[in-house]
Amino acid sequence: MILWHNPRCSKSREALALLQGKGVEPEVRRYLEDAPSLDELKAAQAALGLPAIKMVRVKEPEFAAAGLSKDSDDETLLRAMAEVPKLIERPIAFAATRAVIGRPPERVLDLL
Repeated sequence: MILWHNPRCSKSREALALLQGKGVEPEVRRYLEDAPSLDELKAAQAALGLPAIKMVRVKEPEFAAAGLSKDSDDETLLRAMAEVPKLIERPIAFAATRAVIGRPPERVLDLL
């Protein structure tokens, strides 16, 4: 299992603790320091089975500053997340070909 993690985020910390509490030690990727590429974000979207807007933190100031809106197309949103990883919703847990956004954090347990 891989967890795209931001240790400063309480939801991300909670998701990691839930997994560890179940005996799972995921590979932790600090996506703000090790930003996913556009191709990785496209693969994440496919694994999530969601439109890109569901992967974006729309309340971040960078969202509006980049001229994005809830009507922006997937390609535009994915490119924005690749350029500004702070826009990526967190945490995202991956297991094999499936993924979930850990909001609420308990959703990561769906992958077990």
